[in-house]
Amino acid sequence: MTSQNPIAPAASESRRTVTAAVVQAAAPLFDTRAALDRAGELIREAVSGRGAEVVVLPEAFLGGYPKGLDFGITVGSRTPAGRELFRRYHAAAIDVPGPEVHELAALTRELGCHAVVGAVERQRGTLYCVALFFGPDGYLGLHRKLMPTAAERYLWGQGDGSTLPVVDTGAARIGAGICWENYMPLFRTAMYAKGVDLWCAPSVDDRDAWQATMRHIALEGRCFVLGANQYLRRDALPADLHPVQGDDPGTVLIGGGSVIVSPLGEVLAGPLRDGEGILTAELDLDDLTRARFDFDPAGHYSRPDVFTLHVDESARATVRTV
Repeated sequence: MTSQNPIAPAASESRRTVTAAVVQAAAPLFDTRAALDRAGELIREAVSGRGAEVVVLPEAFLGGYPKGLDFGITVGSRTPAGRELFRRYHAAAIDVPGPEVHELAALTRELGCHAVVGAVERQRGTLYCVALFFGPDGYLGLHRKLMPTAAERYLWGQGDGSTLPVVDTGAARIGAGICWENYMPLFRTAMYAKGVDLWCAPSVDDRDAWQATMRHIALEGRCFVLGANQYLRRDALPADLHPVQGDDPGTVLIGGGSVIVSPLGEVLAGPLRDGEGILTAELDLDDLTRARFDFDPAGHYSRPDVFTLHVDESARATVRTV
């Protein structure tokens, strides 16, 4: 007599899955049109060629990440050459909304997919590092990086609490933490409380230690982590620039490390090294509930009688007209 497994799924149950892709690539610096074309090609390849329903591109893919450039800054002084370099960087950033956003929105409407795209947003004289959200309905919103890291602070302004979206796709809830925001425990707690299921991590951190961070967030948040990192070589920068890493065209400035992690910290794809590429994984969304059975950081494991977090999601404008 054959015994039945008492916890086997019923025959009528079907798996709830989402195919996710993380893109590891970079675009030529200061060439917005080329970056936009490259983003479109990569999203189309991930969806049409790999079956992805959610695609994540790295930090500052549109607008560029100027790794190794100092913009002529030392403490207490700036140079004319550095100001001109910033002018070029500012010119390569994008307006939100703007033509680049409209073009990507048309693409995700055509493909019927969701995408999270790292970009540099231009708002008058200030630049912001952002994650742009797109879906089958087009442009859905953005998240501005709350705290630029180290020398990024002389390039990018700080975001505020008004751009902390979690997008409900109907199948899963998507949010984003950009690069070292992933180290901010209170930011993570706020995002966990919003019920994020797919934690998108556009980044340029290529260190081996970053892999521990991606796995930790998956375990702590009991969410899937989609880590998309740049792979950038010296030959993607204009010839007149001189990064501190050297001028050999093949010098690797950002070495990748894109990865997809399960809600129990298991690596499902990657980390990808030594070149550009696209990683994909089929995500079993029921793994979210299975993982939260014994740990839910903003739910049954949160102890609100002891710990509370106040989050101010109001916009912080310098000038308010009433």
